[in-house]
Amino acid sequence: MSLLDDIAACRLCAPAFAATATAHAPRPVVWIRPGARLLIAGQAPGLRVHESGKPFTDPSGDRLRDWLGLDEATFYDRDRIAIVPMAFCFPGYDAKGSDLPPPGLCARTWRAKVMEALGQVRLTLLVGSHAQNWHLGKGSSVNARVADWRRHAPSVFPLPHPSWRNSGWLKRNPWFTSELLPALRARVAEVLA
Repeated sequence: MSLLDDIAACRLCAPAFAATATAHAPRPVVWIRPGARLLIAGQAPGLRVHESGKPFTDPSGDRLRDWLGLDEATFYDRDRIAIVPMAFCFPGYDAKGSDLPPPGLCARTWRAKVMEALGQVRLTLLVGSHAQNWHLGKGSSVNARVADWRRHAPSVFPLPHPSWRNSGWLKRNPWFTSELLPALRARVAEVLA
């Protein structure tokens, strides 16, 4: 059985997911192929991605593709782009309807194996706090890491989550659009060329 088959068959979090307000079963969303040049390290699939089985098939994905300057065909080309969230399954909602955090068990179980299988990627995008904490260590906020993006570039770009919830943050930080995004798009184009 291959690593992808093993991940697809994973049910480690089934009891935890059954206890959420959504009471759903695990459905790992895996989007990797060895040799990909760009790694998008995200948080965890949302409900729409859980239903579609394809990462970023939601408004956050539309915004992320815009940030990267990519069309859907390029974004979903597994030979060039790997999408590896910190948890492969939708973690569910709490009783108030808020997203639950990605279960740490997923990253502890699978992350090292997936990263080894991917091999050397040329560019890593760290989308949100969970991915940034795993790859860069805890201690800084998303805002501080994204503001200090030049420190990590050109091989790593910390990014806020492209959720609509961050629209206010984007308005308060116009440098993200005027400075970071042009550099990010140029680097993505270079890596994928």
